[in-house]
Amino acid sequence: MRQADGYVGILAADIHFPENGSLKDKRQHLRSLKAGLANKLGASVAEVGFHDLWQRSRIILSLCANSFQGTERALDLAVGYLDRCDCQVSCVHREIVKVEGEGGDIG
Repeated sequence: MRQADGYVGILAADIHFPENGSLKDKRQHLRSLKAGLANKLGASVAEVGFHDLWQRSRIILSLCANSFQGTERALDLAVGYLDRCDCQVSCVHREIVKVEGEGGDIG
């Protein structure tokens, strides 16, 4: 049987919201940002750092594709989406992991 491969793209980013004046503002921006990335790219997003700061956050997002190039393009689109948001973004880490699997049933 043919081997089934997939790729997982991972992006960690620090985000600065210079206009925020409260944690409520930050949560609202993050909720919108996460929903946009999920809707447009199917990305899963979690806030993993700076939870108690009003203007700063660290997020990690992940997404999957069936080719390295497709995963790379999807990560580029995610960075582009973040750059267009009302925030300042610096990418901390970007990685693509190949997941190899055997064809056939799981289990």
